[in-house]
Amino acid sequence: MFTHRFRRLRTAAVAGAFLAALLVPLSGATQAHADNSTTCLPQGTIAVGGGEYTLQANEWNSSAEQCVTSGSGTAWSVSTADFDLPTNGAPATYPSLYKGCHWGACTTDSGLPIQVSDLASATSSWSTVQPASGAYDVAYDIWINSTPTTSGQPDGTEIMVWLNSRGGVQPFGSQTGTSTAAGHNWNVWTGQQTSWKIISYVLQGGGTSFTGLDVKALIDDAVARGSVNPANYLIDAEAGFEIWQGGQGLATNSFSFSATAGGGSGGGGTGTGSGCTAALAVSDQWSTGFTDTVTVTNNGSTPTNSWAVQWTWPDGQQLTSAWNANAAQSGGTVSAGSLSYNNAIAPGGSTTFGLQGTWSGGNGTPTLTCTST
Repeated sequence: MFTHRFRRLRTAAVAGAFLAALLVPLSGATQAHADNSTTCLPQGTIAVGGGEYTLQANEWNSSAEQCVTSGSGTAWSVSTADFDLPTNGAPATYPSLYKGCHWGACTTDSGLPIQVSDLASATSSWSTVQPASGAYDVAYDIWINSTPTTSGQPDGTEIMVWLNSRGGVQPFGSQTGTSTAAGHNWNVWTGQQTSWKIISYVLQGGGTSFTGLDVKALIDDAVARGSVNPANYLIDAEAGFEIWQGGQGLATNSFSFSATAGGGSGGGGTGTGSGCTAALAVSDQWSTGFTDTVTVTNNGSTPTNSWAVQWTWPDGQQLTSAWNANAAQSGGTVSAGSLSYNNAIAPGGSTTFGLQGTWSGGNGTPTLTCTST
């Protein structure tokens, strides 16, 4: 199990101290602005990349000395640390680089917040240095909130993306599935905190760096699993190291995160066709809108090269957005097709995509047609 600052509380006494810290999240901190700056304050920060990113020390569960040092561009390192906490409890710290708004402290020109249903792209590249000793994870922490801004704990979903870990540490919650989102193999862990959900994607085999990681594909996968409400907002993306033991020498060579708006999510049914089956299930419905999840299954004996699903809404529903598929509506008919990362489905295997739409008067079930090549 794990946590970091602003996450899980174990006792009432800890909760009181934690909430007091939340009221002044950067209490006693100063913010440096130059390359090769160092802060040893538990909540010290350093502006990097011209203020586009903030390096935060974020030591919240230990009094041991920790220092973080910025380098050129977005490079930084844990220059001093020698933690020694048990791995079955909370980590000592989560030093990290972030873009967006972290508990009301916002970086410049982040492009955030963006409503999840309107997310057109979100990509990241991250190169790390990982010492051979210690107990830590190398993880993104992506925050989703019900409103565009918050000065406290986000109330939507925390999406963690573990590139690697050592020392036997594990995500919060329990493993509930696997995923091939963003073209990689992940173990998926989910859990429920008091006021927010947590979903963690743990890279099978681990890695030290990524170029052009499709973060949107992971967010879309979390939407399809019911862990993220597409009406909520992406407000912050962080990348750093949760440390239980050791820690000195952990470093980022370079980091970037970019998100853009302008993305393109509808009712309940099944259908067959040539080589595949499509099943549509309602994920959520409210007075004027809904979200659906469509599961496409390969009924053939060879992997698919591509797939397409089509249906006609029975009650005049309107598609407003889609994820994990290229979808468009003409009149009452919707056509959705595979993308480059989910076009190949193994025999007997399946993939999912999500939809959001509006309705008035009725939200009846359409009949789906699925074809594959």
